[in-house]
Amino acid sequence: MGVAGCGKTAVGEALAKAMGADFIEGDRLHPPQNVARMARGEPLTDALREGWLDAIGERIASSVAGGRKAVAACSALKRGYRERLSRFCPGIVFLYLKIDRETAWRRVANRKGHFMPASLVDSQFATLEEPAADERAVTVDGTQSVAGILKEILDQGQ
Repeated sequence: MGVAGCGKTAVGEALAKAMGADFIEGDRLHPPQNVARMARGEPLTDALREGWLDAIGERIASSVAGGRKAVAACSALKRGYRERLSRFCPGIVFLYLKIDRETAWRRVANRKGHFMPASLVDSQFATLEEPAADERAVTVDGTQSVAGILKEILDQGQ
């Protein structure tokens, strides 16, 4: 979890491979109207995120019900979003890839073929509620390399 550009997909794919888990790319589960809205530079509302979060939660629950592990890439910016996902899988642990605004903006501005423009980075930070101590979350420095993040997570036994 984390803001756009923090490395959710790259880290998620690597973590899923290392764990032998299913990888769920949250961006692919956005309905077309959400993608179009973000492509126009308009941030999503809480209401527009509900169905998307449910789709991700259903995929996670389906993997777990099938006896498989799951790693999902999803911004999960607010506590309420994380609580919604947790209803699908009560044992879920969130990996928060913490990153600064400048790095996020640079990464988003430089990526090709993604619907989200760098102009939405500030809205992501405005929406972000970092995980609280009572949440099942691990925070890592998202400016590290994917290999560095993966090593840190796997060394912690997460």
